[in-house]
Order: sequence, then C-alpha cells, then structure tokens
Amino acid sequence: MGFVIGLFFGFVAWFVLRYILTSFYTVDQNERAVKTVFGRAERVGTVRTADLPIGETLSEENKQRYNYPQVRMIPPGGPYFKWPWEKIYKVSIATQTINMAQDPEDPRANSGGTLLDAVTKDQLNTGLTGQIRYRVAENNLYAYLFGVKRPILHVMGYFVSVLRERIAGFEAPQPDESRGEEMSAVIGVSINDLRKNLRDLNEHMEHECASSAARYGIILDASLITGIDPPAEVESALAAINTAHNQVSSDISLAQASADQKIVQSKRAVEIQTLNAQAEVEPLVALCDQLTTLQKSGPNVLQAYLRNVRLGLYSHAQQIVREVK
Repeated sequence: MGFVIGLFFGFVAWFVLRYILTSFYTVDQNERAVKTVFGRAERVGTVRTADLPIGETLSEENKQRYNYPQVRMIPPGGPYFKWPWEKIYKVSIATQTINMAQDPEDPRANSGGTLLDAVTKDQLNTGLTGQIRYRVAENNLYAYLFGVKRPILHVMGYFVSVLRERIAGFEAPQPDESRGEEMSAVIGVSINDLRKNLRDLNEHMEHECASSAARYGIILDASLITGIDPPAEVESALAAINTAHNQVSSDISLAQASADQKIVQSKRAVEIQTLNAQAEVEPLVALCDQLTTLQKSGPNVLQAYLRNVRLGLYSHAQQIVREVK
C-alpha cells in the first residue's frame, strides 16, 4: 500500500514539474507567438489571407492556393500559461539580411553563396551580388509556421527565378529626345543597361515579390542589387567600348560648347549692329517729325528754317560754291 501511495505522489510530482511548472512562458518584444491545441492553431473567425490587403497581390489562381486562415497572435509579454496538450510557436519579427546568392539547401552553390549567376538577353553570363532584407509578416503567421516547411527557402527560390527572368529580358528605357536626352553609343549592351538601371531593377524586384507576404508569410523589405560582374574577357571589351564612348562624348560636348559660344557671339554682334542702326535712324526720325510739325505751322516756315540752317553752315564754311542761274 505504501508503495502505491509513493508511486502516486511521485507521478503527481513528476506531472507538476513536467507539465505545470514548465507551462508558463513569455514572449519577447521582437517575437510573436501562436498557440496550437492538439496540433490545430487557434483561428480568428473565418478570416483568410484572400480577405486581407496582402491578398490583393495574388492572382485569382494563387488566391485559391495560398488562402491561409488567420491565427490568433500572442503579443509580447507574459507570463502566459499553456496546458500540456497545447504547444507554443515563437517567431522573430526582426528585420534580417541575407546574401541574395546564398542557397539555404546547398551552401556550396553560387560560388559559396557569394555570386549569383544569370544570363542576359545577349547570352552573356554575368554574376550578381547584393542582399535581401526581409521580416516575418505578422498578419500571415500561419503561412510562415504551417504553410510551407522552410519559408525562406521558397522565398529565395521565388526571388532568384524572378530576378533571372528580369535579367534575361531586361531592356533599358529609350532616351526621350524631346527632353534633350542623348542616344548613348552603348545602349543595347545588356551589361551597361543593367548597371545604369540598378535602381529600376531593384524597384521591379520589390514590386514583383510583393506577393511573398501572402504566399510564404515573409515580407521583402528591400532588394539591394549592388554589383553586376561580367566575365573578364567581356569586362575588358566593355571597358574599351566605354572608353571610346567617353572620348566621343567628350569631343561632342566640346564641339557643342564651341558652337554654342559662337552662336552667343553672333547674337551679341547682331544686337550691337541693331543698336547702332537704331542710333543712326533715331535723329533722322526726330528731324522728320520736327519738319512735319514746322510744315503744319505755315506755308513759309520751311523756307525760313532752311535759310537759318544755311546761314549756320555758311558761318562754318571757308569756301562756298553756288550755282549761277
């Protein structure tokens, strides 16, 4: 009898230590938690991913495939209590950074996770370097915890496939001649196009990967593609092309500056000559107006005016030649 009682109290003590005392837990500030009861996550009504704003990033086909239920999120704090048949899943919502060339399945891939290979539209093999900033979507924890086994693996695969597709078909925007943009001699060379439009490429990747929050429960904060490195032989050829283009651009700029200077000088010369002509014409116009006014004063006024002018000229002349009738 004593053995049975001891066994009973031993079981009770083990149960308390194993399931009661260890049933208290806390959630850190940068964490969120989800509770499951007998393996089923606690739901929030009938709300699903397609009903949320992030569901708008999915196509109609994908809305059926990635339509996850919404689960009750446990906020930071505690201590909280759970029963033995309940389980707590904690996730960090802090923003994390990963090399875009890193392969979570094979660390040796992509040159040891340092360089991502891609093929351009003109069949050039190029290496891409950069980083991806991501964080767990708090409003889609079910997708992150239970939707897929390794969410970051799916996100990286999706990102790389979209990026390679974009690199393969990338075309630089054509210059707008109406706005004074010049046609570059190296437009059409894919490597140069990509290097000059890294910002557009990053913005395109952010837009295309906006659905990752609804698909996998991971938000891509930013994609930072920082380098595009072609093979060595292509790099040397590009350097020669760019050098020649820079020299031609420099010569064109100098010629244009010289032409602009000559145009300005010509305009200035025309202005000066115009002012000189106006200065010569102005006294004649004033004299014409004066004579017109005198003529209106009487019939003999002009003869008197001409006589006075002659007398003034005679006073300054040394010799006078007159016609004799």
